[in-house]
Amino acid sequence: MTDSAPAPGVVDLLGVLAYAELTAFLRMAEDAALLAPSLTDRAALGDLAAMEYGHFRMLRDRLASLGADPEEAMAPFVDAIDAWHAQTKPRDWHEALVKAYVGTGVAGDFYREIARRAEPAIRGLVDEVLADESRSEFAVERVRTAIEADPRLSGRLALWARRMVGEALSQGQRLAAARPELAAMLVGDEEGEDLAEIGRLFARLTEEHGKRMAAIGLTPGP
Repeated sequence: MTDSAPAPGVVDLLGVLAYAELTAFLRMAEDAALLAPSLTDRAALGDLAAMEYGHFRMLRDRLASLGADPEEAMAPFVDAIDAWHAQTKPRDWHEALVKAYVGTGVAGDFYREIARRAEPAIRGLVDEVLADESRSEFAVERVRTAIEADPRLSGRLALWARRMVGEALSQGQRLAAARPELAAMLVGDEEGEDLAEIGRLFARLTEEHGKRMAAIGLTPGP
């Protein structure tokens, strides 16, 4: 049994989120295995990776309930998301933590903005899979402790965070440009609405990014 036909752009939204969650699971599992400095950290990041996989399954199942093929829904977004991960591959444990918190966070903010125009049930699902309390606590505690122990880390990690945010926003723009129905959910399709809404969108993303950087003990920079 399937739900009623989804609104335009909803399958794209759930498809991009599903692939983002699937790759987050794979990347976090890899970082846990290769970069974690202790078994405790490896297990903690592994737990977060398992949570991301659970989110992927929720999205996959919702796509199926809408009558969409999950693989076909994810396929248009594979290249862009894979490219983002390739361009932001962490070199050490602290870069992996900042990516898990700041990089994944700004991407999540972008997807939440798209979901603002979706029906309540879809918005609720998006909010549920993007909830980041556990990831936030995990990364913030460890990065702040590391910076207190070695203040020189702050500048390097702030530059790393800004690079990831730039890459994430560029990725979002490419995705929206390639998928018109997704773009319409992001900024609306009424004449004259798009430019004003884009300005407000970037203001909101910038504000949330600043809060996240402050929480983790880094300065947002220009």
